[in-house]
Amino acid sequence: MAMTDRGAFRCLALGGLLLLACCTAVVETESTALQPGEGTIQVPGGRVWYRVVGSGHSTPLLLLHGGPGATSHAFRPMERLASERPVVVYDQLGSGRSDMPEDPSLWSVERFVQELVRVREELGLQKVHILGHSWGSMLAVEYMLTKKPRGVVSLILAGPALSIPKWLEDANRLRADLPSEVQAVLSRHEEAGTYDSEEYLQASMEFYRRHLCRLDPWPEEMLQTTDQFGFAVYRTMWGPSEFYATGTLKDFDRSDRLHEIDVPTLLTVGRYDEATPETAAWYQSLMPDARLVVFENSSHMTMLEEPEHYVEV
Repeated sequence: MAMTDRGAFRCLALGGLLLLACCTAVVETESTALQPGEGTIQVPGGRVWYRVVGSGHSTPLLLLHGGPGATSHAFRPMERLASERPVVVYDQLGSGRSDMPEDPSLWSVERFVQELVRVREELGLQKVHILGHSWGSMLAVEYMLTKKPRGVVSLILAGPALSIPKWLEDANRLRADLPSEVQAVLSRHEEAGTYDSEEYLQASMEFYRRHLCRLDPWPEEMLQTTDQFGFAVYRTMWGPSEFYATGTLKDFDRSDRLHEIDVPTLLTVGRYDEATPETAAWYQSLMPDARLVVFENSSHMTMLEEPEHYVEV
């Protein structure tokens, strides 16, 4: 997930477990038709950009970025897995190097699920591991629940947001730890609807430095995301900030159906994540075959904050 308008957003810069090999040897050594390179795929509403890195024979890893409206830049560390398996990234419609149509009716969970269906079909991903980060975890779970897809060998849910009411409950608790003057600024502008004010954006940054990305300075991958961020998608589906949801996702909650996820699942969070370890542990308890790994030196952008350790896990 991320923040607000493009100019201000640039100032704020955005917002031992081998689960990937836990299937049978036949699956993992199955040859794929994927070749390294990039291109575009026609999906409902426009064309999306994709890239395939690596040509190993292990089951491909498909990455679903956060946002909604962010890009796949933050997944760059995952390309280190390309020596053993194809790593596939794509920018969802409305962001990054994909088309950015001006049609708010396109910004729905159902359309993004259908987009994922088309990407798998077009690339011939008959067997695949899926990693969804933040909003991407919602997309991955919704895909599994509504499409009952074949060939998904495992899920990795990074910084999962599977119950937005719970996310906002955690966000309010984390906000309460901010300096009182910062809390006052946030509340004042939220009540007035003046989310684009410099004062609100600077106050929001206090939260982001603690719970979105704790690196200082923030890495280039996040700055690249801000240059190609889909603000129309973010504002329509989420809202003005990571901790204040006003969009169509504000009532999203699949916690009552997580028991239906029957593939091996890895949940990952940072110790200081806005997707809190406590809530991730609750999600884990609801799933029949899930493990949780907490990265002790990270917040939400775990794959950028601890890239070597994240890729290893």
